[in-house]
Amino acid sequence: MNIVIVDDNAVNLTLMAALARAATGFEPVRFDDPVRGLAWCRSNGADLIIVDFMMPGMDGHQFIEGIRASAHLADVPVVMVTAAGQSAVRRRALEIGATDFLTKPVDSTEIKLRLRNLVQLRQAQNLLRDRAAHLAAEVKTATEAIESRERELITRLSRAAEFRDPETGGHIQRMAHYSALIARQLGEPESFQEALLTAAPMHDIGKLGTPDHILLKKGSLNDEELVEMHRHAEIGERILAGTDSPLLRLACQIAASHHEKFDGSGYPHGLAGEAIPLPGRIVAVADVFDALNSTRPYKPAWSMDDSRAYLEKHSGAHFDPRCVRAFVDAWDEVLAIRARFPD
Repeated sequence: MNIVIVDDNAVNLTLMAALARAATGFEPVRFDDPVRGLAWCRSNGADLIIVDFMMPGMDGHQFIEGIRASAHLADVPVVMVTAAGQSAVRRRALEIGATDFLTKPVDSTEIKLRLRNLVQLRQAQNLLRDRAAHLAAEVKTATEAIESRERELITRLSRAAEFRDPETGGHIQRMAHYSALIARQLGEPESFQEALLTAAPMHDIGKLGTPDHILLKKGSLNDEELVEMHRHAEIGERILAGTDSPLLRLACQIAASHHEKFDGSGYPHGLAGEAIPLPGRIVAVADVFDALNSTRPYKPAWSMDDSRAYLEKHSGAHFDPRCVRAFVDAWDEVLAIRARFPD
């Protein structure tokens, strides 16, 4: 417990220190200069402050104002020592945050009782604060554990989809990092970027429900097969719907909307423009771009430049122009991601 006594009179300092020591069992820190005392309290903190009113350079009111201006000292008990009859001084002290008063000449028994009570009050405050901090830390740890399990679940579900899909793990990694890059370029918060990086790999989870003869077919799909293939967006939404997990809700939104087109011609719901959730608009750019420059059983890989030209050509039709521009403006980082996660 830091008990601080500030008084320019050496005799008063010695007397008050003896009384404080007898009342609380703690050795007080003494200052005959209020400026130095205030600086010490700001640097080291305090649990109880006893300050005289009449001091050179800085009076008790100014000292209290300086204490209350520091957030970590806002609730520290402050006792002002005043002469009898100074009611105006006391009222002003109460207005600026004094906790209690002592009147000269001092009554040693009264002072010890008041200081003892204030120290016990402060100890109870500290105990409550520490307990609250401990509970907050436990909640944080539990929340992080839940989020970790959610990320693990998403990773495992993404792997399950990979086993049935001819797309490679490299594609999953690249499109996820492209998505986070676009979000950053759009000025979205870092928390959203990280969530998108985690949830984007779930975009095609609905392909778990696509028949193998369609999913693994070498060559173009006929009209009936295309209809069945397009159902994977709706299936993905159904797989991930109805969760309280923010990450899985985001993954559900992506699975349901990443095949929507900006002009309204996409699927499964025919949404257009900003009616398409932003995560879906972002992932649409990242997913199509990487699919174009990746080898598939039904096509060779396009060049990076040709893939970028496709995005720019279909900006405003298939893709959100803002997302395309954000992607193209970070072209050096796009190339770095492509090199970092090869097939």
